[in-house]
This record gives sequence, structure tokens and C-alpha cells, in this order.
Amino acid sequence: MTAIDAQLIHETAAKHGVPGSVAEELLVRSRPCVYLVQYEEVPASLREQARPAARTGGLPALPEGAEWPDGREPLILSVDCAALPRDALDIELPADGHLLFFSDIEYPPDSSAVLHVPAGTPTTEHPGTYDFDGESMQVRVYESHTLYPLVGLTLDEDWRDAPAAEAFAKGHDDVLDRFEEDFLEAAAGGTRPGVCVQIGGFSNSWDMAPDTDGLVLLAQLAGQAIDYEVFTLNLIVGTREDIAARRYDRLQYEQQC
Repeated sequence: MTAIDAQLIHETAAKHGVPGSVAEELLVRSRPCVYLVQYEEVPASLREQARPAARTGGLPALPEGAEWPDGREPLILSVDCAALPRDALDIELPADGHLLFFSDIEYPPDSSAVLHVPAGTPTTEHPGTYDFDGESMQVRVYESHTLYPLVGLTLDEDWRDAPAAEAFAKGHDDVLDRFEEDFLEAAAGGTRPGVCVQIGGFSNSWDMAPDTDGLVLLAQLAGQAIDYEVFTLNLIVGTREDIAARRYDRLQYEQQC
């Protein structure tokens, strides 16, 4: 949390008549994230500086000799690590290269994978077919959409259980709602992305949050952000240590619908 964020949260609290103690509790229970959204969802004030940072679907650019992950799940997201806002996250991602996310978003995946292709690695676009017992099989290929980074903040879903917030909420629950919404919109440049991809931060899960007990969110992908007809929420979590060390084979995947 930067000094600017702290100033913003206290200004927003004062605007809504929320005590500073409540603002402080929200402050310590928030985490930064990067939303990946289509250009139309980037606030108008930020569009001139907006640069692509990811794309959904398409075919993967893989090093020579590399194959699709064993489960043959489709490529759902490619992230250009160097294009992410530097120092925007509190998890450690590669400084460059591409992160490729493979998973089934329509049904709970039997297997999923995140691969890092280092910058400078010679790659070729891999075809969407593979050989199985001498027969050519087709991998699902989703339509490709370019995504742009938008820095935002997320809240621990239990932040209102903190003493000052819990006390203030009695009789002021609607005020707290407006304060929270106003602050989160302001932190993301005046918008709250809906259907999107989120890197880092707290999950906004539909069921039990998977980012607990030492696990943090690497990515949250709404099915509709990949395919408008798919109504699932796909969450990828791991320990901070495994994410930083790029031990992506230890990540855990959960699908909610």
C-alpha cells in the first residue's frame, strides 16, 4: 500500500463520514491486484497510456520441441510479464518472458498448467493438434482477445469483522457499502471491472475462498472473459514461496460455478 493509497482511503472515508479507525482496518486488509481487461473497459483517462499486457485464447508460442501440457487443456491466457505494471503486486512474478495458462474452463480440469517461457527463448506457434495412437486430435482453441493492465485493490472478504468496522456497521451498513465501493473504484482509476482476469490480490470467489491457510491468489479467471458462453470462475493459488520460485507444478486449481 503506497502513501497515495493511504491518502485516498482516508479522503474517501472522510467523504462518507467513516471513522479513520475503520479506514485503517480496511487499509491493512487490502491487497493490490492487476486486472486484465479489454480496451473498452480501461477508464478513458488511462487509455492514452494503455499498452497490451496479455491475451486470451489463441495458440501458444512454445520453445522448440515443447509440447502441450499432458492434459491437453486449452491455452486460456498468455501474460507478457514485462508489460505488467512494475511493483504493482505483492507476489513475485517473472520480470520478463511470458506466463502461459492452460486449463479447462468449461468443466473441472483433470489437469492444468502454468508455464513460463523466458524472454529471448526462440519459440514457434504450436498447432492446435496432437497425435494420439496415430490419430490426429484437435485441442480446443479459444478466440483471442487482447487485454490491458489496470491496477486495483482487493479486500479480504472478512475485513468487516475487524473491531472498528464491525462496530461502525451497526446502523451504518449502507454507508460502509458506499465507502467500500467508492474507494475500490477510485483505486482502479474510477471503475470496478466485472467479468475479467485478475492477477494477484484477494480472490472474489463464488464459494469458499481457496486463498487461505498460507495460499495466495496467482490468478482468477472468469470463464466469460475467455468465452462469453462459459459461466465459471477459475482460481489458481499457491504459496508465495512457490510462486516466487516459479514452482508452478505445485499450484492448486479450483473451478467454481
